[in-house]
Amino acid sequence: MPPQMLRNLSTTATHPPLLSLNSGFSKGGGARNKLRVGNFLTFCGSPGIWGPISTNSVLLAVAEINRRGGILGREIELSFYEAGDSIEEVTQRAAEAIANDEVDVIMGSHISAVRVALRKVTRHRVPYVYTPVYEGGEQTPGVMAIGEVPRAQSRPAIAWLADTKRARRWYLIGSDYVWPWQSHRAVKRYIAETGGRVVGEEFVPLGRDDHEAHLARIRAAKPDVVLISLIGADSITFNRAFGECALAATTLRLAGAMDETVLLGIGADNTENLYCASGYFNSIGSKANDEFLANYHGMFGANAPPIGSIGQSNYEGLRFLKAAAERAGCLLCGPLAAAARNIQYVGARGLVTIRKGEAEMPMYLAEADGLDFRLLKTF
Repeated sequence: MPPQMLRNLSTTATHPPLLSLNSGFSKGGGARNKLRVGNFLTFCGSPGIWGPISTNSVLLAVAEINRRGGILGREIELSFYEAGDSIEEVTQRAAEAIANDEVDVIMGSHISAVRVALRKVTRHRVPYVYTPVYEGGEQTPGVMAIGEVPRAQSRPAIAWLADTKRARRWYLIGSDYVWPWQSHRAVKRYIAETGGRVVGEEFVPLGRDDHEAHLARIRAAKPDVVLISLIGADSITFNRAFGECALAATTLRLAGAMDETVLLGIGADNTENLYCASGYFNSIGSKANDEFLANYHGMFGANAPPIGSIGQSNYEGLRFLKAAAERAGCLLCGPLAAAARNIQYVGARGLVTIRKGEAEMPMYLAEADGLDFRLLKTF
């Protein structure tokens, strides 16, 4: 479905989801017993590869929650909005969603630069749930971030590579926006803790697919590990080029926003010595994940896009919202955010604890094995 259609799409997900272009969101109209959730997903640009999986994940969560009576007795009515356009366009879209579409909650799986802009629009107006891996430290009133943060995700993986692979020399490369900027600051501390050092760092504009100069600088620096904070399609093109220029045989890679979708794009021939740390892989063997995958494929078919951490986080977001609303007893911005700061909920990742506004969950280190991830360690 094209992004321009999704911008104005409203869907009420029941037993099978029903898609309609007639949202019924005119001001003062519609059934106010519905809980209107505006979901800002990315369908274009470098992160656009996660759009279909994110859509499926949120539709599955809505279907499950609505079958069980909704949230505080209110059936979820879902609308999608494109989050991959310019910051100005996305913030305007969010303002209109609140004012004209009368959404009760904003949710999002998009880059942190969009989150930083949207929180100015949502503040003191509607709750805002941000679901994917991010740099940590979100304290804006009414904003609830539930994704992996560097302290839990990168720190143990760096220590493992230092201990197991004798990694000492690190080269950092990331996309040029807030998540890599802030994450690299933390990563440098974790590398220093192991006795290692950073021998190079650079940030790449979003959408850049010519990596010859980056690879030349990496080759000259002779790192043991390249830590990759590139996003979406940019990670695919970089890792393909990395494998094709024969660096993969001698240099380890550790990626922080890597999932099964990105791995498929890289291709089996280019994944040698590629590691990833994440709070979710679809190969996790647990009752919660087995049930989630069964429901996912039952709803979307055996050939549905493979589920990965970024897309799957949208499912977690709605499970989290339901738990927080039930604890708060309402969906008002202040009480909901207060209840959400210290709470537990259960999703496909199992039991997740939110402590002082930051998510704690099992963290997994995996190694790419062709087009799959092989789990090595749980932290």
